[in-house]
Amino acid sequence: MKLKKYSIVLLIAASLLGSSCKLNVVNPNAASDQQVLTTSSGIIALSIGIRQTYSTTGLTNLMVSPDVTAREIKGVATFTNVIALELGGSNVTPDGNVLSYWSSMQTVMSMCESVINSAPRIQGLDAGTLSGIMGQAYLFKAMCLAELAMAYPQADLNTSTTTPVTFAPRDQVFARATGLLDSAVAAVTANAPSTTFQTSVAGPDFDLVNTIYAMEARINLMAGNNQAALDNANKVNLSATSKFDYSSLTPNPLYTTYTITKSYFPRIHFGLPDSLYYPGDKRIAFYMTTPTQIINGDTIGTMAGFCTSQTGSIPVYMPDEIRLIQAEAILRLGGNLNQALTLINAVRTQTSGDPFGVNAGLPAYSGTVDYPSLLEEVYKQRCAELYLSGLKWEDTRRFNRPVPPGNNSERNRIYYPYPTQERINNPNTPTDPSI
Repeated sequence: MKLKKYSIVLLIAASLLGSSCKLNVVNPNAASDQQVLTTSSGIIALSIGIRQTYSTTGLTNLMVSPDVTAREIKGVATFTNVIALELGGSNVTPDGNVLSYWSSMQTVMSMCESVINSAPRIQGLDAGTLSGIMGQAYLFKAMCLAELAMAYPQADLNTSTTTPVTFAPRDQVFARATGLLDSAVAAVTANAPSTTFQTSVAGPDFDLVNTIYAMEARINLMAGNNQAALDNANKVNLSATSKFDYSSLTPNPLYTTYTITKSYFPRIHFGLPDSLYYPGDKRIAFYMTTPTQIINGDTIGTMAGFCTSQTGSIPVYMPDEIRLIQAEAILRLGGNLNQALTLINAVRTQTSGDPFGVNAGLPAYSGTVDYPSLLEEVYKQRCAELYLSGLKWEDTRRFNRPVPPGNNSERNRIYYPYPTQERINNPNTPTDPSI
């Protein structure tokens, strides 16, 4: 199984490296654990593969299934898995999309673990290249753990190919994720990632250091560590960007899913109830076209935004997410209301200048200035600004939004069932959540 995984990874990496640098990448058709995990070229290729696998297969799952569950998009295809996700509740089966989501995160986690365990022992990696490789591996494993915790009440902390893994409650999964990010910070602080790492592994548009701090802020917020979320958000350079880049060899997964297959369409108002939506929000025009049809009572449009090009980039995080994390953390800590309001208005009133073109163009907030009201405003802004990011489903829990099955307006399940394949192979698999 590992041989097949590494061969695929090296084939992808070799194609990417071919036009950018002259590394002596091992032959994908003859790769072995020994070659991949004990040579600098092998570990570089595997590190490239981590980012590429996450940014394609990983994002395909993160930015589709949870978005259907959180009522941001409507599944319209007649495939059984799409119908089940759209209906939600007990209709969601432990196969299809649920299996794909689980498996994609496990695959990336396993690759990260191989790098974390092997890279420090490899000869020929300078300190800055090693720190970048280690920091990236810690980062992507942390992201996968958080995404498992967003979808399941329990998850594994480590993968295994020899013994059945055990499961931990999601608070422990989040804690493990933030611990890995702390390790990433330590690695890149001790030795700044080198130019070799940036050109050979990360590529020109992926900002490792700012991404680590952004994920520290994001995941600590999910875990309820509001001070840590605020502290790390304050370390993100808001003038910097970090993007996943694509090509004809590794196409934009949102383009493939939403523009080519057209199994899903955007719900108007970002899937929010009418009472929470602001007419005139210019982010609607960014993320979708004018609604043109009604299907089963839902008015839907056509995808736009980051879905329109096979080679278009997808942001790893957005500067306005960081501002909204800061505002939310301040509010949850009982901090200064005006400071939080200033951050909210920075997102609301932006008419130009967003590096990704996502500008709300709304007037300044004029509602009640108290903690509950401003927290609800943060939720509204997150739903619009971070549309299709896969984050709304977790947001519905943190902001105590309506709960299914009594109210399916903002989510139609609380957690997913565990994949049948996992249950067959692993006797430690927990009981499925009821809904």
